[in-house]
This record gives sequence, structure tokens and C-alpha cells, in this order.
Amino acid sequence: MSENHNEGKKFLDSVHQYFDHAAKYSRLDPGILAQIKACNSVYKVSFPVEIDGKIEVIEGIRVQHSHHKLPSKGGIRFSMQVDEDEVKALASLMTFKCAVVDVPFGGAKGGVKINPRTSSVKTLEKVTRRYASELIKKNLIGPGIDVPAPDYGTGSREMAWIADTYQAFKYGEISALGCVTGKPVGQGGIRGRAEATGLGIYFGLREALQDIELLEGRGLEGTTMEGKSIIVQGLGNVGYHAAYFCQQDGAIITGIAEREGGIYNAKGIDIQEAFKHRSETGSILNFKDCENIENSVELLERECDVLLPAALENQIHEGNAANIKAKIIAEGANGPVTREAEEILLKNRIVILPDLYLNAGGVTVSYFEWLKNLSNVRFGRMGKRAEEASYRKLVNAIETSSGKTMTATERALLIQGSDEINLVRSGLEDTMINAYHEIRDVMKKQNIPDLRTAAFLTAIEKIGVSYESLGIFP
Repeated sequence: MSENHNEGKKFLDSVHQYFDHAAKYSRLDPGILAQIKACNSVYKVSFPVEIDGKIEVIEGIRVQHSHHKLPSKGGIRFSMQVDEDEVKALASLMTFKCAVVDVPFGGAKGGVKINPRTSSVKTLEKVTRRYASELIKKNLIGPGIDVPAPDYGTGSREMAWIADTYQAFKYGEISALGCVTGKPVGQGGIRGRAEATGLGIYFGLREALQDIELLEGRGLEGTTMEGKSIIVQGLGNVGYHAAYFCQQDGAIITGIAEREGGIYNAKGIDIQEAFKHRSETGSILNFKDCENIENSVELLERECDVLLPAALENQIHEGNAANIKAKIIAEGANGPVTREAEEILLKNRIVILPDLYLNAGGVTVSYFEWLKNLSNVRFGRMGKRAEEASYRKLVNAIETSSGKTMTATERALLIQGSDEINLVRSGLEDTMINAYHEIRDVMKKQNIPDLRTAAFLTAIEKIGVSYESLGIFP
């Protein structure tokens, strides 16, 4: 058995163990629980693609974990390490993630065995379009069936290719752009999607820091982001934006871990400058005023208030969990902490903000994009000017009654109506706040000791209601 298959199986086993542990608190019929846990369908495909004059066979997979709500939803990752168990685990998490934040989708995930870093743009386009074609031919993709999104190794470019391929097959379908989310704004995407997962992590972490009861005796001073030290693993889209928004609110980024190594500075690292440095040099190492860490995994064991793993799964395991000194682990990645590691971390009184809640910002804003595609209208288009007209009348009335005149800057700030980016971020913030308190309420009512179990139970109960309402079970 390959090393990667072992990792994928370990990841899937962890998800199942988390589920089983939470299910013990549920009063749902065991048959319903078994259905919620089970993976509904797996589609594996191999297809030929001409690359540099040679025919190569590419492997692809699409897993639809749950159809309790349609469409199913989940990203597509491009990696040579794509593994069936890994994709099943990710699809399972998507089901529970959507339920936790009240996004009405089932869970899905996809993967293609290709290295996006060494493949040409032409090759990536060929493979993406052919993979999309295979899904379309089997009716496994569509606005009401299954809606993919970006994941590790893919982005808005690949999503645009998939949307274009779908439109070619489904010419005239008015909601065709809703077949995939994470598209460029000019091709049916939504403003705020790129930073959504990272911004959601910031909102969730900010809410947790205000939870005095949860954090009592953990050694954290103050209930705001100000002065909190954070070590980030992974400076991709998720890690960068999460660190950026936390830093904007006063957090101190003390360490950044990447595949080539890590950097550390107890006084703080400018996240934008570090990202720029890596983009220009191809490495995070040798950034100004920072200590180079050859083995970046060692950075996870440094002292900090918040450890933010935003790379791949199984990064914190039973071999290193006892060495973790963070007070909070904020799971930006999917499955970065194994079940065995979590038991050690909880014994050491480390708070874990679980992935199925904390990184749900991406799918939340993907939901907004999907709604936009179905309605074929930009958010804020019809209401912004009307709002501004009302605010302008109010400001005029205040100036008249007070006898004081506001500056142009003050007026502009007060009369500004909500455009798409404002509405998206407001909706995301509201979602993350409400979901956090819902999970905490379940913790208290069921006397559950950790957030992950409470989040899983929250999701299980919501999905159970969906199955019971179908009348399939007594």
C-alpha cells in the first residue's frame, strides 16, 4: 500500500471517528445515522490527453457523499497525490460543513491526478475541459446536480474552463453558469470569493477570542485580536488571507511555514511583504529580519497564541501533538489534526476551532455566487442607489436640524449604499457568528467538552431532519 494511500485512509478514518463520537450524543435512529455517514456515490474515470506529442492517461474522481440536499457541493483538487479515501474524507467533511453553516448543499469532492506546478497552461486546460466533459456526459455536474469549486491546485481559471465547457454542452441553459463556483468576476463569479475562506477564519477566530467562558484559564490576555501571536502553516490563498485579516486587526504573525521551509520573527512578520517575497523568489526563506527554519514542521511546535494550519491534512498527529504549545489551533485546512492528536491536544487544554466550522467561509460565499448565477443579477444592483437616496435625505435632515454641515468625507461615508462586496462580507460575517454560537449552545446543552464534537452533532441533527422529512424512515 502506498504512503499516500495510507495518509488518505488515515484521514478518512479520522473523519469517521469524529462522526461516530458525535453520533453517540444523537437520538436519531441508527439507520439514519448510518445513511448520513455513508458515501452515496463514487465516480472514477481515466481519459487520454495528448501532452507534448504523447498520449497520457489521466485519472479523475468525483465523490458525492450526500444527496440529502441538492446540488451537492465541493472543490476539485489537482495533485499527483489524489487518493480515493482522501477525496471521500473531503466530501464527507463538505456535507457536515454545509450543514453547520446552513448552506443547503450536500457534500462532494473531486480530484485529478496531475501536477499543476509542472504542467503547462495548455495541458491544464486540456485536462480540465476533458474532466469536465466526463462529468457532464454522466450527468454528474450541473446547477441543480453537483457544483464544483476550486481546491488545492485549482483556481478561478480552471473554474472558468469548466463553466465554458458546460455551456458548450448545455447551450441555452439559462442557469448554466451556476454549474461551478469560484469563477472570475467577469465570468459569473462574485466579489469577495477569493478571500472568503480566509476572512471566514478571521471572523470565527475573532468570535472565539471573545468567548471568555471557553478560554478561561488558557493563558490568553484580552478578548480581541490585538497582540495575539499567530503561526501560519501554508501561505496559499487560505493561509495568506486569514493571516492578512488577523494582522489588520492587530494580531502579530510570528511564523510562516511552507513546503520549502519556514521563517520566524517574534516581533512580527509583514504578511503582505512575505507573500510578495515568496512570489518573487519562489521561496519563503531568507525574508528580511527572520530566522530561517529548515524543517518547517518544527515551526508548529513554537510558542504562540494561535496555530493556524492552512496546508494539508494530518499535519498534527500523535507524533508531534504533545509538543504543540499553542493555546488555540484554528483549522484553516481540512483535517490537519488527526483523531489521535486531538485527544492529546484536548488533554493539554488546547482549544481546537474545527475545520468543518472554521473554513466554511469558502462554501458560504460559493453559495452566494450560486444564488447570483441562478438569479442572473449582481447583488446590490437594484438596491444600492435607493439606499443612498434614503441615507442622503436622513443626512440632510440631520444637518438642517442641527445647523451643522458635515464634511464631504463624512457625507460619503454615511450615505454609501451596500454593493456586492459589502453584502457578501456582511453575509459571511453573520453566518460565521451565528454558526459559532449555535455550536456553543449545543456544547452547553449536551455537556460536550469540545467544539468539533459539538459541530459534528449540530450537522448530524440538521441532516437527520432532512432525511426524516423525506418520509423514507419511520
